[in-house]
Amino acid sequence: MTPLRIAFLVVLVGTTLEVLTRRTRDAILTERWRARLQDHTVIVGYGTKGRAAARTLLDNGSPKESIVVVDPDPAVVDEAASDGFAGVLGDGTRSHVLGRARIRTAGQVIIATRRDDTTALVTLTARSLNPGATIVAAVREAENDPLVRQSGADVVITSAEAAGRMLGVATQSPAVSALIQDLLTYGKGVDLRERLVRPEEVGGPPVRGEELPVAVVRDGHMFTYADPRAAELRQGDKLVVIHVPPQPG
Repeated sequence: MTPLRIAFLVVLVGTTLEVLTRRTRDAILTERWRARLQDHTVIVGYGTKGRAAARTLLDNGSPKESIVVVDPDPAVVDEAASDGFAGVLGDGTRSHVLGRARIRTAGQVIIATRRDDTTALVTLTARSLNPGATIVAAVREAENDPLVRQSGADVVITSAEAAGRMLGVATQSPAVSALIQDLLTYGKGVDLRERLVRPEEVGGPPVRGEELPVAVVRDGHMFTYADPRAAELRQGDKLVVIHVPPQPG
């Protein structure tokens, strides 16, 4: 039995060393990857809303390497990884979990959790770790909008109310509902975009062309196209436009 025991120990030690070596190598590669993350997007919650947000980012030209998904469900994190995104397993309300997603160097944070109270806590944690990031959060109930904004969100989307409005619009004006859905689907028809004012546009009014201007964003305030304050564009302004693709022929 002695040779068998020796062989067993050799196999056991060899397997253990192989596993430890692989884990060490993976940990080093992961740490190097995290160190390179700058101005990336962190998506907390990879349910229906989180997946739709990720697809929209990809449609707008964001590379998969710039998107990190955080979720407490191992199966969901595996799904995010299979979709080509980096996945972090854990509770997004925890500082150390967001730290593994390099929240401090992120440029944008999308919070799409299943509960509004969780959304508020994640927003508060993310804002405390990164005061300069753009934080966009989704809530189910409109009454929780002020709470999430006070927690640090720049933009709050009320998902349930928005869906209800779309249902109401669809019953009265199906064409308007279809147009809104088209505007929200990037690259498949008429697109709604936000861009910086070009140097040659400064000092003049928003000009109609292939782009239909609908609003001007200045110092964090939005003015509609008909507002007199939008009549003269300034350096640093942003234009919200409807882009109409050129017709063939």
